[in-house]
Amino acid sequence: MNILQIASLLIVLAGVFGAINYLFLKLPSAIGILVVALFASFSVLITDAIFPALTIAEQIRGEVLSVDFSDALLEGMLGLLLFAGALHVKLSDLRREWMVVLLMATMGVGLSTAIVGFGFSWITGMPLMIALVFGSLISPTDPVAVLGVLREANLQKSLETKIAGESLFNDGVGYVVFLVLVGLAFPHGDAHHGATGDENALLGAAMLFIQEAFGGAILGLVLGWLTFRVMRRIDDYSLEVLITLGLALGGYVLAVELHVSAPIMAVCAGLLIGDIGTKYGMSEETRDYVDAFWKMIDEILNAVLFLMIGFEVFAVAFNIEFLSAGVMAIGLALTARLAAVAVPVLMLKPFREFSRGVIPIMTWGGLKGGISVALALSLPDGEWKPLILTATYVVVIFSIIVQGLTVAQLAGRVGREPELRT
Repeated sequence: MNILQIASLLIVLAGVFGAINYLFLKLPSAIGILVVALFASFSVLITDAIFPALTIAEQIRGEVLSVDFSDALLEGMLGLLLFAGALHVKLSDLRREWMVVLLMATMGVGLSTAIVGFGFSWITGMPLMIALVFGSLISPTDPVAVLGVLREANLQKSLETKIAGESLFNDGVGYVVFLVLVGLAFPHGDAHHGATGDENALLGAAMLFIQEAFGGAILGLVLGWLTFRVMRRIDDYSLEVLITLGLALGGYVLAVELHVSAPIMAVCAGLLIGDIGTKYGMSEETRDYVDAFWKMIDEILNAVLFLMIGFEVFAVAFNIEFLSAGVMAIGLALTARLAAVAVPVLMLKPFREFSRGVIPIMTWGGLKGGISVALALSLPDGEWKPLILTATYVVVIFSIIVQGLTVAQLAGRVGREPELRT
């Protein structure tokens, strides 16, 4: 199938599965589409097991594997999703929570990567450096999934800003940490190297981190500012919507070409346009159209992304050993998430107040999503890749379905107390 046929099929299936969810399951839209896609996938696998002569699963597996989920997300959809998410986070709100967001998106990601990496290495016998790669890809939270389910909980603005800001930035930081660790774990496709190689690799890793993280932020702010200056001179809502789309797509491609973090670029550009751009560069009519357009893009891509996650079950190696490791990885991921949230909060508690429930809400609400699956699929082929992919998939499915369906109730119980300040 060509790219138009693939895109058409995904949109049709997302619409059909979304309608099934709306009419019968009545789950949150994206989660419902994922559940229906999983049900359809497992139905095919079971049918194929009962009637092996049909080879339906093999045919579908071939079609699923022909679509590079990793490239589709990391080189296409992610930029639009992050830009859309950042567009609705105000810099004025983020400025009040910047220290919490910064610590959780940097120290938190590092702590989470280390806890999952050491724990997974101990559980599976996997080399530590490769296990740390798994830790880095499972640490980022999915801002789309997080904000989608928490929207129903009517959280206080400060808590919503913490969750939104941290999930947007830890995606970018986690991706950079992943690239650095992959470079250390698989240098030239070989996981073994000597002491001199280690020193050179560590220096290279530090330079890569600086280049990716800071380069992405600078590029996003520069492109966002230039776009804002152009939009100030224009009063045509259709053209201005087109310009924001060009910023998200073109900026992402440029970041990839310049070898800086495209996710961080998308977040920084989205934040600048969503705050300064909407205040000083758009008319009220343009603001309404830009907001509606990016909400629609967000919803459509979210639906397609969760559909694709459901179909990636065909790429997963199912055996008892891998599934057991995946179940244990759920506990590791939750423990690591608790540390990533609790340590920064406890560090800052002497200097400011937090609302009751911030730690459990942000821990349980740290949903994993498509970026983790995409990063696992992007790993070099090797003996540990099937285990990492299966464990990642188990953690992501548990996170989206179990945590995603219960976090709004948790937030509603402990996060809506107006007499408490944040």
